Amino acid sequence: MLMLEGLSKTYKTGDAALRDVSLTVPKGQIMGLIGPSGAGKSTLIRCINRLVEPTGGKVVLGDVDLVRLGKADLRRQRRRIGMIFQEYALVERLTVMENVLSGRLGYVPFWRSFLRKYPPADIQRAYQLLDRVGLMEHADKRADALSGGQRQRVGIARALAQDPELLLVDEPTASLDPKTSRQIMRLLTEICAERGLPAIVNIHDVPLAQQFMQRIVGLRAGQVVFDGTPDQLTHEALTAIYGAEDWNEMRRGDEEQTRAEADARDRMAALAR
Repeated sequence: MLMLEGLSKTYKTGDAALRDVSLTVPKGQIMGLIGPSGAGKSTLIRCINRLVEPTGGKVVLGDVDLVRLGKADLRRQRRRIGMIFQEYALVERLTVMENVLSGRLGYVPFWRSFLRKYPPADIQRAYQLLDRVGLMEHADKRADALSGGQRQRVGIARALAQDPELLLVDEPTASLDPKTSRQIMRLLTEICAERGLPAIVNIHDVPLAQQFMQRIVGLRAGQVVFDGTPDQLTHEALTAIYGAEDWNEMRRGDEEQTRAEADARDRMAALAR
């Protein structure tokens, strides 16, 4: 379980990115973070694993307050947190397999990682993960030869190679087309369900969050202004998070886009017959 208590972040400029955020994420729950640009979503995720240093509050994973740890202890605790990045953060010149194995860097001696000589159990596990994310046949390809959706799948497999207790996911669909976005979100939710793995997903696509998240937290100006289920994300709640907007019209647009995608798939299938 993850618990945030009074988490705050104020930059040297005096700008407050997070203001007294308190949340609990139980085992197995997939929580979506939504909100306008600058609301503090990415800052919140990065404060949890201290890629950004909080200026106040607690981040408790299990029974360990990550905020109080020194550098050596923090490195060990970060092994418990898998991070999936918007821009993939892969090493482009390395193969897919080597990128997945980099998720084991916190567990192996430096000489093994430098020589790329990972234990056989780690290699076997990496193949299993590649099979799970549908990339087994791409194991020996360089990362820069992959599509955006394939790169994100590598990022998921790499995070899982850590055997994490928590997943932090930062805008996993921001650079992807709608169909691939749904595939990636479906994969993430299935994997979390299989492993009872809690996840916090920073996501800009509200309908996608409503489709796949179990719980949604809305941030505005660094504060939690909504915390509930997708069904509770009403017109009024969305207005509190984002400001005034014609949310019904937005939903209709998303439904039309989904129907257009389905029609396009049907046309392609008909041409292939």
